[in-house]
Amino acid sequence: MIAIILFCALMVTLGQFGFYYWRTKVISVSALPVSDRVRAAAGIAATALGPGDFRAILGVYESAPHLGGSAGRFRAIRAYYAVVEKLGRLIPSIAKWSEVEMTSCSRYVAALVDRNLERNVASAAQIILT
Repeated sequence: MIAIILFCALMVTLGQFGFYYWRTKVISVSALPVSDRVRAAAGIAATALGPGDFRAILGVYESAPHLGGSAGRFRAIRAYYAVVEKLGRLIPSIAKWSEVEMTSCSRYVAALVDRNLERNVASAAQIILT
């Protein structure tokens, strides 16, 4: 019985560690600069990305799925965005935190799409030169 309790506690602790590690990666990637190319492709006129830009940026990725990258990253960030958005609507006291997190999600996806676009441009340039 004690072994089962210890195992459950270990699983919860590992789950928390994994979530915090993933969230730290999201925050570090979202701090990267986003090129004007991504904002233009998503139809975003503002220079700073906001919480409402998430779906527009995902639209850019989905319109050109050949960009590559891990779809699992986008699956996880979509789920996190949906949960945070729902919590922000249901609990008004955390609405500000929710907006900050959704902005971070938007910047994360924009940075990944920008990285994939840059890779594609470099590959196309290399093909043209050969």
